[in-house]
Amino acid sequence: MSKGGSPAAQFANAFSQIAERIKVVTGWRRSLVAFLAGLAAALALAPVYALPLLAVGFSVLVILIDGAHHSKHPRRVAFVSGWFFGFGYFLASIYWMAFSFFVQAEQFAWMAPFAVFGMPAFLAFFTGAACIASVNFWRPGWSRIFLFAAIWTLFEYARGHVLTGLPWNLTGQALAGSALGAQTVAWYGVYGLSVVTTLLAAAPAAGFGVSRPPRAALAGFAAMLAGTALLFAVGAVRLALPEPAYSGENYLRIVQPNIPQKDKIDPSMWARNFERQLELSKGAAPSDARLFIVWPENGAPLLNEATTALSVLSQELPKNAVLLAGAIRRADDDEGVERYYNSIAIIPETPIGRRAVGHYDKHHLVPFGEYLPLYGLLRALGLAQLTPYGDAGFTPGKGPDVLNAGGPSFAPLICYEVIFPGELYPKDQRPEWLLTVTNDAWFGNTSGPRQHLDMARLRSIETGLPMARSANNGISAVIDAKGRILEKVGLYKGGRIEAVLPPALSRTLYDRAGDWVFLLMAMAFLAPAVLARARSARP
Repeated sequence: MSKGGSPAAQFANAFSQIAERIKVVTGWRRSLVAFLAGLAAALALAPVYALPLLAVGFSVLVILIDGAHHSKHPRRVAFVSGWFFGFGYFLASIYWMAFSFFVQAEQFAWMAPFAVFGMPAFLAFFTGAACIASVNFWRPGWSRIFLFAAIWTLFEYARGHVLTGLPWNLTGQALAGSALGAQTVAWYGVYGLSVVTTLLAAAPAAGFGVSRPPRAALAGFAAMLAGTALLFAVGAVRLALPEPAYSGENYLRIVQPNIPQKDKIDPSMWARNFERQLELSKGAAPSDARLFIVWPENGAPLLNEATTALSVLSQELPKNAVLLAGAIRRADDDEGVERYYNSIAIIPETPIGRRAVGHYDKHHLVPFGEYLPLYGLLRALGLAQLTPYGDAGFTPGKGPDVLNAGGPSFAPLICYEVIFPGELYPKDQRPEWLLTVTNDAWFGNTSGPRQHLDMARLRSIETGLPMARSANNGISAVIDAKGRILEKVGLYKGGRIEAVLPPALSRTLYDRAGDWVFLLMAMAFLAPAVLARARSARP
């Protein structure tokens, strides 16, 4: 192309030249390119939200699969490319898991390297497998972009369910930094948003490698920009639609005590921690409103047994207040064995003072954090769970639930449970709001707590329900039914939120249909490539 060509033509030519070099790279250089592409894609997540880098990362991965498709060993080359991409992506986005091992460093610090490198290495098998599955049906042009988006997200879906599941940092979560870009999850959930996000991010590679001039590459960039603009425009329209009026009957007081994690798990500090939360809970509330005071996860260990603490609560809290406290509960099971539960306790004022009249026990526990899988074997090897309650860790509760504390019903969620779409409450018992208590102090001032908040935002949009979120050291928030953060207390700050409970919306399509909409989208994206493969295989 002549030097006097248009800027667009020069860009298209340069892009094609770079893509051709990426396509033919081999050996350790190919692995390095894939790794760097994964690192770049991870920067689209919280707290950086560099969305253009998501397009860089996925476009490079598609071009690497193009090269794998034409290699002597397409499946092996595709897997290695996908694995190194995933390793870079997860290394950059879940590194913070290692911070939890330094809270009790003398006991657990030696495990940190295994978390930093082992977990990304394991999760990268899902991305490598997605690339193998893709290359089996690979064809030039746009069809491979649709195919890749569907297969990639199906393997994200598998990651969210296999071995208790870890749907952390799904591709669609890159758009959860604001309510504007995430509104469509009300229709097809976060997995559906992942399909759309992956499709848009990989679109720049659509025109590469086809028998047309390099300028055809510009069509992919144009499609990405147009699709992204449409996605945000739809979000703006949905945010502008009329909403139910606030009733003002239900009032929230969300406490964030900002207690260091070492102090939080130290029994000698429990009394001081209790007093800190109590001080943030005091004060009158509107006399004509129900007041829900929310304490974070593990805010009150063994509170149901602490008669003195319950008496103090009766004296200090407003009479019209119901305390919803993250608590550790201890009880004997049917066989008389003492068990510990990570719970939320409902503590209203009763005729005989404040008492725990109900509770919810966390059912989706964190492996190695709250319980030890293969307990007998791993315990014999000297391993233990991080949370120091009970020799065997926490016992799981019965499952999702809906509770009533004298006002609108709510679905209780403890920490990790909010990351699982479609598993917030029983399907036939839709509540009026969501309650999340969490403690991200294990993970320091890292991207982890910020990513956790983004997932909570997505659950509100998916269900059309507002959320009250109390975190020990942040980020506490009130989130409305469209995912807008109305009030918050920042990371590593003490304080409280005073707010009226936002209204719920009518049931969303995702709340009614679950992941079926996403699965139908994925099948529709896969169909052309599968049919073409079947036709080519006929004699």
